Amino acid sequence: MQELPLIARYTRPQMAVIWSEDSKYRNWLRVELAATDALAKAGIVPAAAAAELRAHAGFTVARIHEIELDTRHDVLAFTTAVAETVALAGSDSARWLHYGLTSTDVVDTAQALALTQASALIRAGIVRLRDVLRTRAIEFQHTPTIGRTHGVHAEPTTFGMKLLLWYSEMGRNLRRFDAAAEDLRVGKISGAVGAFGKLKPEHEEAILAELGLTPAAISTQVLQRDRHAAYITTLAVLCSTLDKIATEIRHLQRTEVREAEEFFSAKQKGSSSMPHKRNPITCENISGLARVVRGNAQVALENVALWHERDISHSSAERVILPDTTILADYMLDKTATLIEKLLVYPARMLKNLELTGGLIYSGQLLLDLAEAGISREDAYRLVQSHAMNAWQNDLNYRTLIESDPEIAALLSPAKIAAAFDVNRQLTNIDQVFARVLAEG
Repeated sequence: MQELPLIARYTRPQMAVIWSEDSKYRNWLRVELAATDALAKAGIVPAAAAAELRAHAGFTVARIHEIELDTRHDVLAFTTAVAETVALAGSDSARWLHYGLTSTDVVDTAQALALTQASALIRAGIVRLRDVLRTRAIEFQHTPTIGRTHGVHAEPTTFGMKLLLWYSEMGRNLRRFDAAAEDLRVGKISGAVGAFGKLKPEHEEAILAELGLTPAAISTQVLQRDRHAAYITTLAVLCSTLDKIATEIRHLQRTEVREAEEFFSAKQKGSSSMPHKRNPITCENISGLARVVRGNAQVALENVALWHERDISHSSAERVILPDTTILADYMLDKTATLIEKLLVYPARMLKNLELTGGLIYSGQLLLDLAEAGISREDAYRLVQSHAMNAWQNDLNYRTLIESDPEIAALLSPAKIAAAFDVNRQLTNIDQVFARVLAEG
């Protein structure tokens, strides 16, 4: 029976295969057979025995579990199950299985294989999301919208700038992820305390070369967990970016804002009791799962400190956090890419919200224009802010207040005032920002 991943609801099929029990033991067997092959070439294991192991070694997950009930040691249960399949083929070559290895030589090296496979899926997800963000950023490059600071209207920007910002950030996430994943593409066949008591460094190099891994320059019985901590924390940063994207869209979907919203299918339902509801459930799902990944990063950091040359306090935790974190990162990347791809965007509502304050958002430009006209910045600020506070408190049109002020009229012509309230004037450098970001690739 195929064991389900820890979070079946959030597990995509390819990632489920990687973290299945069957795949785990197949990776263990890959390490064992790579070892016997390399040691046979070195003249340590008989070539015929290595060939027979390659031909006959196998296992069933059920049998491994059955043996482990007695041994209470998963690697011994595994090697025993494999030895049984070899013996059934009429060969005694299983005595050369696991020759010169300790359990963690197999487990940590095989785990590196699984993480390499998982990383390939995650990397593809990052690339896909970047492509989607780039496409939609260009689509809305010149679509004006209000920028908000502290949740309050600030100055105009474009919706494309929001998407471009995320695209750029995902580029940094990709570079960080590539470095962290490469740092984990290592194995170790260095024995019980890392001193190569039974095999030699050149044997390790040959075994790992066959597996496509690099030897850790030094290890104890285990690969050092700073590597895993860096990897998981990198995924936590990545998922925090996805949370950031989701949080922005959640705000934009609020009824009072409604500048963008998640795609809502014809048969979808938002509430069991309120038929009008269209809720940002995908965004909320992403934000919630990001919290789990950030929590897992804390566990990964705790795993760095082990006793002496090895204890197994990290092992039980990693059985949870390594599958869970890669599974969630893969799922969240797919969800976020689809979210952006299908995002409903409302430029007319953006324009309406831009005009909501009657021109208050142009106070900064007006301040500069008045200073340029010859009065002190302090006097200009006083004039601009006094009308702004009046408009805020009494729900008045700010531009009308400015145009009717004789002190301002004496300094700025109607054309100059109109220019201060021109949204396009605020957006003249957008193309340069796009060019700069897209040139980064």
